[in-house]
Amino acid sequence: MSDAPAGYAPATAARGPFVLPARPEPLRLDPAQTALIIVDMQNAYASEGGYLDLAGFDISGAAACIARIKTAAEAARAAGIPVIYFQNGWDPDYREAGGPGSPNWHKSNALKTMRKRPELQGKLLAKGGWDYALVEELAPQPGDIVVPKTRYSGFFNTNIDSLLRARGIRNIVFTGIATNVCVESSLRDAFHLEYFGVVLEDATHAAGPDFAQKAAIYNIETFFGWVSTVADFCGALNQSEENA
Repeated sequence: MSDAPAGYAPATAARGPFVLPARPEPLRLDPAQTALIIVDMQNAYASEGGYLDLAGFDISGAAACIARIKTAAEAARAAGIPVIYFQNGWDPDYREAGGPGSPNWHKSNALKTMRKRPELQGKLLAKGGWDYALVEELAPQPGDIVVPKTRYSGFFNTNIDSLLRARGIRNIVFTGIATNVCVESSLRDAFHLEYFGVVLEDATHAAGPDFAQKAAIYNIETFFGWVSTVADFCGALNQSEENA
């Protein structure tokens, strides 16, 4: 008789550990202890007419970012690595966004854009709306997990830490938008919770000028984690399969 608790189903067998080429040094990862997180790949951040576009940010690199994230996610799923989505936004009445007593009310460019353009009120990052929705090209697949969040970091007031620890996850591979805001904020918080964080730099896109992307990557590589690419991630997983 099995000693597993009622309702327990063992995870799909994963491949063996692999070495991921990364900066500042290669990182050894076990697929059974690794998750891929896709940060805020929503119409708001990656589509024409979405919040970032309306607020005046350059989203011209979003299409390439979407394609690379899709490649990385498919490779992760094939290796038995969980794929988790962060989805940023608030209730339609914006109670979750905080009022004037919250710094988020003052710094969120979505909220500021709606105050400047009243015709957009209720349309940006409101749950249930087009702006809030994940982009069609990266629709979650069976077995993927979606974690809603109301602030930049996916580790603030969410259940992500419990979800990861329950699965024995110690390593997180980050992709998504924006490198210098929600990706970096989430990776920093993961670092302080003892997770090993890797960002696939060509599967991210910054909000702001090119130096914002470079600064975020520098911070991650130097202080908080590791930096790799989609090609190296997929190549390392393929090598792991061949050696299995």
